[in-house]
Amino acid sequence: MYLHLGQDTMVNTNELVGIFDLDTASLSKKTREFLAKAEKEGRVVNTSTELPKSFAVTCNANKTVYVNQLSTPTLKGRIDALASRGKK
Repeated sequence: MYLHLGQDTMVNTNELVGIFDLDTASLSKKTREFLAKAEKEGRVVNTSTELPKSFAVTCNANKTVYVNQLSTPTLKGRIDALASRGKK
């Protein structure tokens, strides 16, 4: 199944490691270091021109980090909806 992160960006849910709230997760020094390193390595994809609210980490070949304007509850709702459709 694929999760729509905004704009034209979709990620395979099998490659999704986690979705994190940008405001709360970036309080941690380790998270800030992780995001800075990913940015430096060119692994960050910004899926919106709006103020970012969350980021999704994947375990695909590039270990891409997707920064997006959708909140974590919105993305969780999308994943739950995908899961419930898959059970039918």
